[in-house]
Parts: sequence; C-alpha cells; structure tokens
Amino acid sequence: MTWPLGLRSPVVFTAHLTNFAEHGLPTERHAAYYAARAAGGVGMIITEEHCVHPSDRAYQKVIQGYRPDALPGYRTIVHSVHAHGIPILAQLNHHGGQGHGRYSRRAVWAPSAVPDPLHREVPVAIDADRIGELVASYAEVAARCRAGGFDGVEIQASQSSIVRQFLSPAANRRTDAHGGDLPGRARFLLEVVAGVRAALGPEALLGVRLGPDALSDEALAETVEVARLLADTGAVSYLNSTVGVAGVTQELITPPMGVPAGYALPVARALRAAVDLPVLGVGRFTEFAQVERVLVDGDCDLVGVVRGLLADPGFAGGGATRCVGANSGCVGRVGLNRPIGCLVNPRIADVRPPGDPASVRVSGGIELGRLPGGVEPGRALGGGEPGQVSGLAEPGRTVLAREPKRVLVIGGGPGGLRAAVAAAELGHSVTLCERSPELGGQLAVAALAPGRAELGRVTHDLASRARALGVTLRASTEATPELVDAHRADVVVLATGARPEPPPWAIGERVAAVSDVLTGDIHPSGRVLVYDELGGPAATGVAELLASRGNPVEIVTPMLAVAPDLGLTLEREPFLARAAALGIRFGVERLVESMSDGTVTLRHHLLDVRERRECDWLVYATPPRPDDRLWSGLSGGGLRVHRVGDCLAPRDARAAIRDGDRVGRAL
Repeated sequence: MTWPLGLRSPVVFTAHLTNFAEHGLPTERHAAYYAARAAGGVGMIITEEHCVHPSDRAYQKVIQGYRPDALPGYRTIVHSVHAHGIPILAQLNHHGGQGHGRYSRRAVWAPSAVPDPLHREVPVAIDADRIGELVASYAEVAARCRAGGFDGVEIQASQSSIVRQFLSPAANRRTDAHGGDLPGRARFLLEVVAGVRAALGPEALLGVRLGPDALSDEALAETVEVARLLADTGAVSYLNSTVGVAGVTQELITPPMGVPAGYALPVARALRAAVDLPVLGVGRFTEFAQVERVLVDGDCDLVGVVRGLLADPGFAGGGATRCVGANSGCVGRVGLNRPIGCLVNPRIADVRPPGDPASVRVSGGIELGRLPGGVEPGRALGGGEPGQVSGLAEPGRTVLAREPKRVLVIGGGPGGLRAAVAAAELGHSVTLCERSPELGGQLAVAALAPGRAELGRVTHDLASRARALGVTLRASTEATPELVDAHRADVVVLATGARPEPPPWAIGERVAAVSDVLTGDIHPSGRVLVYDELGGPAATGVAELLASRGNPVEIVTPMLAVAPDLGLTLEREPFLARAAALGIRFGVERLVESMSDGTVTLRHHLLDVRERRECDWLVYATPPRPDDRLWSGLSGGGLRVHRVGDCLAPRDARAAIRDGDRVGRAL
C-alpha cells in the first residue's frame, strides 16, 4: 500500500534533538541512527533541526546548516537512508528569542524585545533588513539540503522557533507589516515558505510543523487559520502537528508515562478538517496497533513517532520493545547536553569501526559496523561505550559467538534479563534464575506506584525476547553456591539487585522502606513523614499512594527542592499539581537527626535550626545496599563471574540494562 506523499508506511520518524553533532556538523552517528530506523521500515525520516543563521545557536550541539561544510555530512546521512528506499527531509529552524547568546556570543534575534520565560534574555527586535536576511538564509540552507540529496525540508514553526514567535501575539508586538493581526503575524512564515519553495524547486517535499501553545479552543482556532493561509500558497506538501512550547510546557511536547496515546490528536483532527493537505498526527504512540487505530478513525493521514522508534527501530513493523515514557534516556540526557539515549534500548545509535573483529554478519545481510549502501563509518562520535554495536542488529536478528558457552544469570530484574538476551543473541546457552515468583526486580516494585505501571513493560518485553531466543527462565529459584556448582556454567552473571539500607536513626516499629510500602508488605496509617535522599520518583510515588488513601503526608528532603530529578524527565510539574490536589506538604533542606516515640527531629542543614514533627509512620527513600552476598561466595574461585546493575552499584534501570547488555555481548 502507498500512503500520502508516496510513502511505504504511515509511520514518520519526526524531528527531535540528538546531540550527535560535533563542531556544528553532522556525524557518522547521525547516519547510523537514521539508517537504523530506515532499515526498520518507517515511511519517512525528518532529521533534527538545522540552524539557518549564525545568529542562532540555542544549544551547543546544533547542526549549523548555514555552513557550506555541512554538505558532505548531509550526503552521508542521505545515502545511508536512501539505501533502504526511504525519503529523508531536513528540518530548518531559527530559535529566535527562545534561544540565548551563550554560544553565539551575539544578541538574540526576535520579532520583539520580549524575553523568553526559560532563558530570560532580552532579544533585539529585528528590522526589515534582518527579516529579509533571515528569509534568504532559510532558502539558502534549503538549497544546500537539496544539494546534499535530501528529498525536501520541513520548516519548524512551533515549539521553539522564531517563526512561532512571529505568529504569537505574546511574543510579536510589532506594529509594522510583520505584526498586528494574524495575516501580519503570519507574513514572515509565508515569506519563508515562498523562499524555500523557490530554492527547492517544484518536486521536493516542503512541510511545515504547526501547533498551538496549549489545547485550548482559542489557540487551536488560530493554528487552523495559519494552516489555511499555508494551504492557499500551493507551496506546502504537508502539515506536521504538535502542541506546546519548549521550556514552558515541554511536558506537552514530550509527555511522560501515564499520558494516553493520541493526547495531541485534536490538533491533527482540526488541521485535517480545515485544509486539503496530508496531516501528520502525534501523541505518544508506543505500539503500532495505536497507529493503526488513529488511521482507521481518520484522525490524521500519517503518524509521527519518535520515542517508539528509539526503543525499537522496527516499530513500524510491529516492534518487540515498547517505549514506556520514562524520558530518562532521551529527554533527560539531551537536557544534560549528552547524546540521546533510551532506557530500553542501550544500542540506540552505536556503530563499530570497519574491520573490528567483533563485526559479524547477521541474518538479513546487514553487517554490524558497516552502514547500508557501502558507507563505512569510522568510530562513533558523541560518547558511545566501547564495543557497542548498531541498533541495525535489533531486534530479532541473531549473531553467533565463536565459542558458545553455558551462561547462568542470577536475578530477573532489567539488568539480568538484558544480560540473558544479549548473551542468547550471540548463541550462548542461557539459564536465568529468579528467587521471586515473578520477574522484574525493583522495576516491578517501582511500577506499583501511581501512574508508573508502564515500567512493567520493560521487563515484560525483555522476558518475551528472552523466551523467543530460547533462554530458560526459572522463577522461585533461590541461587546458592550449590546451585551454581550443579549448573556447571562457564560464566555466571550476577544481577541480584540491592536491598534497603535503613538509616541509623530509623528505629522503632513504625518505620518502613519505600519498597515495602509499594509492595503492600507494610500499610502505614495516620500521619506519614516520607524522608527522601534519592530525589527521584521513589518518594513521590509512595507519597501519592499514601495521600490518595487519605493519609496526611509530608515529604522531607535535605535537597534544595523536592524530587529535582523529576525535572529532567518532565514529570515534576505534573507531580506538583497532583501533590497540591492531594494536600501533600513539602519540607526542603532538612535532615532527619533522630526519632523517638513518634517524634522526628529535623535539622535545617543550612540554618542549623531544629524542628520537630509528630508522625505515626516514617517512610524512607535512601540509598540501598548492593546485594552482593553471592558475589562474595563465588568470586576468586576460578569461575568467571560478572556483576551487573544494582548488585554492582545501585543506580537506575537504564544503568542496569546498559550493564547487562555490555556484559552479555562481551561473553
């Protein structure tokens, strides 16, 4: 079947930041990354944004499309994708007042001198000459992209863009021809479209990404009017929908887990009803069945997917590994100026150098370390782990080890399951033992918190993959030195996790670890003080659970803010709103000094002031202790033993999965 724009699949890999650029130029890692999704069967790829003018450098690793020396990198990316017969577009952008001058060392350009709420930098209101210069720069970069082989371009007019700022009455306070009513505020966009179409020629694709700041009737109505103006030009090939403003309502752009699939479809439906152009719909689609449903319902013509394709490049073919919206590997890493990653896919964009002895062929004819189409990348740029392989081999393709081994994995959490999968993919004979009746480890416990049930998909999908590869999974099996001896394994991988470590002051019968409350082993009642030293979702999840049962709850932390790590994953604002509705109170910059008979003494560590809290229960979220007791009994005896995940060092699920993958592939 052929879809709109002549695509083979309705799934489009839409634009998003990767932080793969080096010195402002595209890299081999870009080529491997996009080629993996092309090989997985998407209908079209839209790359991350290419900056069109030297006045804009909103983040360090932006692709500087205005530079002529970007052209060779363009050709490498396009060649790697076209080898699979998939069209690829480049997104063009200028961040305008939503940027800053830290990297460009220049004043920020914007329609008006209105500071952005995130960066708070007052921009310079550009004059007519600079507007003309910007329009020309969009056209120039579009022509360069076309020369590099791109099948067209997409203009970013939403989220974080000077085009959006021209369209916005809040950011555009001009009184000249580029301000005032909507036709005036849309003039810049229409001039850019005209210039880009002239540069591209009539055959290339030209898309525009549009979206309201929020899902309100007023904002949506104005977006629809802009769409009609674009359609009337006859220059636009399709519209791509979205919602939200970067840095202000970022959680609308990349929503965390718990947000339902299709949440943003009202935008696509409104655009599709208003114009006779193909419309891309978005909305946190994590399974291909969801894509099929919205197409049948007529909500949109094509469906944009990012995180689903990070988790599994084969998403468009059904996929085997689902995104869970954790945002820790993708949004969180990019927000820290790191290359994009993924909680469930540790091989998101890694390549091996040509000639690496670990480069072996996989069924289907793709050689790891060699890009399709004969492009031979050098070492992956951007911080890949040594020995990692391309996502081109995932999922469902088996590579054989030179010396198959008997591998015993002890522990059925995410680290152990990933080690088992990675080893089985190499052809090793793998048995996994888990002492609990169910697989999942601490991730299964975390999934019991309100709104976090999707975390259970991580180990469910890993277990399904393990079974498909022939891994023997044994639950309710306590691993002992005797069991290890009886198994006669060549290699043992320990993934025994960690156990709660009560703080020295945590005495008495009414003290509990977060995990014991989530599992239901302990049921606190009355007034509950939740003490948090972790800063993530553990304390907030149990606080919500207890508050929803009617318990008065206060979260106390020595940090400067409650749950600061939730900010990176875009979960903090939604949590704060829920906490306010539940009446959860906060106490920051406070350490627990002692407790006795229901009285907890807190010390404000900055002011050295002591306070007392009366509570019926205290629940603690503090660093756990590695459960490495079996390691002590097995190491040093001549048997090859590896530790992964929390039994090595308690961290997060992504670290455990990365550990397991690294160890499993090194066997």
